[in-house]
Parts: sequence; C-alpha cells; structure tokens
Amino acid sequence: MAQFWVFVGTSTSGDSKGIYRFRFDDATGSVEDFALAAEAANPTFLAIHPNGQRLYAVNAIGEFRGERTGAISAFALDARTGALTLLNQQPSGGAGPCHVVVDRTGKNVLVANYMGGSVACLPLDAEGQLRPASSVFQHVGSSINPERQEGPHAHSINLDSNNRFALAVDLGVDKVLVYHFDPEKGVLSPNEPSSAPLKPGAGPRHLAFHPNGKYAYVINELDSTVTAFAYDAEHGTLQEIQTITTLPGGFTEENYPSEILVHPNGRILYGSNRGHDTLAIYGIDPASGRLTARGHYPSGGKWPRNFKFDPSGRWMVIGNQNSDNFHVCRVDAETGNLTPTGPVQQAPAPICFKMLAIA
Repeated sequence: MAQFWVFVGTSTSGDSKGIYRFRFDDATGSVEDFALAAEAANPTFLAIHPNGQRLYAVNAIGEFRGERTGAISAFALDARTGALTLLNQQPSGGAGPCHVVVDRTGKNVLVANYMGGSVACLPLDAEGQLRPASSVFQHVGSSINPERQEGPHAHSINLDSNNRFALAVDLGVDKVLVYHFDPEKGVLSPNEPSSAPLKPGAGPRHLAFHPNGKYAYVINELDSTVTAFAYDAEHGTLQEIQTITTLPGGFTEENYPSEILVHPNGRILYGSNRGHDTLAIYGIDPASGRLTARGHYPSGGKWPRNFKFDPSGRWMVIGNQNSDNFHVCRVDAETGNLTPTGPVQQAPAPICFKMLAIA
C-alpha cells in the first residue's frame, strides 16, 4: 500500500487562497494534514507532469497582464513534502481557462478556455517552465440556448492514449472538436472530420476515455445526459452509440452535470450531478460500450464539481464546491456502489483533485 498527496484546485472567489493539499493513505482511506500548498488566483483545475516534479494550474481569470486572457501557472512540486513553488506563468490563449492536461511526453500543456472559447498548446522548457503558446485555435459558432450558448465555450481538452489526437469539448457549440497533435512541435491542427456533434442544447462539458481506448463518454451539462461514443483511434473519429439521462425519473429541478470518469476496470462509469447533488452510476457493457443506469449516490454536500479515483480504483474522493467539503468513499468495483469511510472533511470551494505518490 502507498500514501499519496492529493492536490486540490479551488475557486478563490470566497475563502480559498489557492491550491491545497492533503495526505491520503490508500490502505485505510484516511485523510490528514490538510493545508495550503500555494497561493494562486482561481486555480480551478490542475495537472501533474508525468515526472511528478511539476504541477500546472489554470488561473480562471478574465484578464492577465493587461490582456483579455487567463493564465497558466507552473509550479515545482516536492513529492516528499507536498510543497509547491511557483516557476512562471503564461497567458492561456483565451479568457477563463477551465481545464488543463500535460501530454504524455511531458513536453506540452494543453488548455481549454471557457470564456474565450478557445484551446491552446503551450510547450515546456527543459525545466518544466511554460513557454508562450505554440498553437491557439478559436472556436466559432453558437447553439440553441441563448444564455449559455451565445458563442463557443471550450470546457475541456483531453488527449487519447496514443497522444495523437486532442479532443476538445465545447459547451457553447454542442460539439467535440478533434485536433491532430504533434508533441514534438507543440502543434494542434484540425482533424478531418473536425468535430462530432451533440444534440442541440446538450451543452457538452467533460469527456472520459474508456481504458480500452475504444469508447469515449461525454457528460452534457445543459440537458443532464451522458453520450457514449465509439472512438476510432486511427482516424480520431467519434460515432454516437447512446445518450442516457443522469437523473432519476421525476426530478424536475435545475441540474448541471459536471465531471465524468470511467473506473480503471472499465466496467463502471460515474457522472456528477450539481443540483441533484449525486453521482450517477452506470454499468458499461465491454462489448458495445453501452451504459446501464445503476442508481445514484448522494455526494455528501452541495454542487459536486469533481471526483477522483486513487490509482488502485478502491477509493474515490468527492468534492462539493458549494458546501466547502469533500469525503472519501470505498468503491465496489463490481457494482459501482460507494461507501463513505470517514467524516466529511472541510475544504474551501474544492473543484479539482489530483493525486501523486509521496516520495
């Protein structure tokens, strides 16, 4: 068994001061030593470098260095102490960055800018510091919801297991846009076809690949659904299989799904409901990728924005942004059922969790 640092990205619009961290024991599921790791402006989403020595955070702001753009911050990470030290910052290529990943070679950071409706690739130097963006793509278009889809709103960007294609989910235009990715040059270029459509008004938000690489699942914020796709890794194309609700029958109040993850065993999928305040649980048919609803687990608070498995898949951390708390659950890998292991922990506006083994 091992111990991990869990880093917590937060919204600093309230009491939060930046990025927090705590110690997690995967033998017992226990949590201890919660503390501020680094002060930062609105570090809502995080990514850890493959070498475990650098952490990258979006700064979800509308202006940086006098320009209408957000920022990305690079931190040196001490895996022994959990300490973070700011290395540098760069413009994110658009306002309001909300999602960030590091490519599998460790040479680039990719970011989705929600307010700006764009995606960007920022190369890293030999020290892991951010260089200026090498590729920026401005999305265009709109959809049928006049309040949320008046223009593009890139909400996440994910790389496939081959590091060949970047899939950018855009809530504002109801599409998953697909880009060829060249990690050596840090270049994004539109695929052909360049996107896969979602139902008008769906408002796609986040995407999760199946461990076998054959399926991808998109959670849709505006109509409370999950769409399952077959994924062709050779051509970077998506073909819809199924769309299924995240809610139980009869629920009519406002709800805005957020995060989506596939269990490491590939048999269970989870999606968070902000409003219903649950995690929707689905079984996955490995032969077809289709989903079967298995119920809902109360998140333990309000507005479950994000959740994270430990590497073994035996534990899950669930964060509730609007009630300033999180808790750890034991995962039944056969049924998908979740069982809380201890008391709810306090944390200011938790939005993202990332784990790293303690050195």
